[in-house]
Amino acid sequence: MCVRISRIFRWEPAVERNERFLYVVMGIVLLEFLGLGLAEDGLIQALRGFVRLQTSPARLLNDFASWGGVGGAFLNAVLVGIFGLLLIRWSGVLLAGPTMAAVFTLMGFALFGKTILNIAPIILGVYFSSLLMRKPFKSYILFALFGTALGPLTTYLIFEVGLPLPLSAVLGVGASILVGMLIPPVGVALLHLHQGYNLYNIGFTSGFLGLFIASILDSADSLLPLGVRLLEDPPLAMVLLVPLLSLTLVLAGLIFSHGGGFRELRSILSIPGRLPSDFVTMVAPGGSLMNMGLLGLASAAYVWVVGGAFNGPVLGGILTVIGFGAFGKTLRNSWPVVLGVWVSSLVFGYDPASAGPLLAALFGTTLAPLAGQFGPLVGFIAGFMHLVVVSRTGFWHGGFALYNNGFAGGLTASLLVAIMEWFKTHREERKSS
Repeated sequence: MCVRISRIFRWEPAVERNERFLYVVMGIVLLEFLGLGLAEDGLIQALRGFVRLQTSPARLLNDFASWGGVGGAFLNAVLVGIFGLLLIRWSGVLLAGPTMAAVFTLMGFALFGKTILNIAPIILGVYFSSLLMRKPFKSYILFALFGTALGPLTTYLIFEVGLPLPLSAVLGVGASILVGMLIPPVGVALLHLHQGYNLYNIGFTSGFLGLFIASILDSADSLLPLGVRLLEDPPLAMVLLVPLLSLTLVLAGLIFSHGGGFRELRSILSIPGRLPSDFVTMVAPGGSLMNMGLLGLASAAYVWVVGGAFNGPVLGGILTVIGFGAFGKTLRNSWPVVLGVWVSSLVFGYDPASAGPLLAALFGTTLAPLAGQFGPLVGFIAGFMHLVVVSRTGFWHGGFALYNNGFAGGLTASLLVAIMEWFKTHREERKSS
């Protein structure tokens, strides 16, 4: 254990320059995040808000800025992000595309659902699963980080079902550990359904498990109705967050690549994005950082154009898009999906600026590999269908699975991949006959 702990604070000689630079970039991002939060609310109010968030409702859709203030929500995001980075260092996994995506996703959802308190039991459950399978935790680290999508279960069972606190704490922590142990085997099985075309595979997994969780609680007459609580008028700090972080990433990419960033970016744009596409190792960190920053700016521009609000969930969606800019998403494979969601919202009478369609457009880019592999038309169809599906799935899992779009994306991708593979097989049979 002492060796593991010392690994967090010591750089081994074998640690590459690339990873060292990425840690520096993440440190700058965290400081900018924290600085905006403290500038908005001050340290004392931010700390009070952070403490309040640990016991606040965490199921979809609760904007933490409306519960603990902007300072409390941003502080929560920073601490959750630091926790993720420390876990990555402790496990001995390189900070690259997948882990960068995981940390940005952690921070994003720490604005509307994840807290230090509710993610810890899930991670512990995944750790126990690795022990049970006699595998190193580093091989399960992505299950642990992304599996925190089910963190609201911990908060719900401890603070919302009405049981006495000692009993509810045991129930909440115990149930969450058990669910965490189930994430790796279920995640591996569901990956085969969509064949890597749904980037949020653990979102598919968490929604699948959440369906059973909600069903059990409903049968026990312990499932409370879902509610929506959003910050109505986000302050300047929330509006500035994405442009600041995105420009930082673009600048960092240009500096690290020594003038070769645009060449690296062109190489990244040519990759379809199907899992696992680690742009950091496949191409370079500089181009990956530029891709992340440009995706952030493009996402913010879309929110602004449709007239959306930069509240907690929307910022969480953009941060997730930014993170996956190192692990599957590009401007080239994302725009057809976003366009499909936008057109779908108009066809079915939804306001593109309202929470559901706006989040579907951002998180729906989980289906970007379909556009990258099969072309813009398939990506457009995927986005069009995604909005319809995601409008239903949140009720199925009772809001316990924060990656609701990952769940819906898994269903959509599985259907489209089956159809595309059928066409491909049919064409091959016709050619051979």
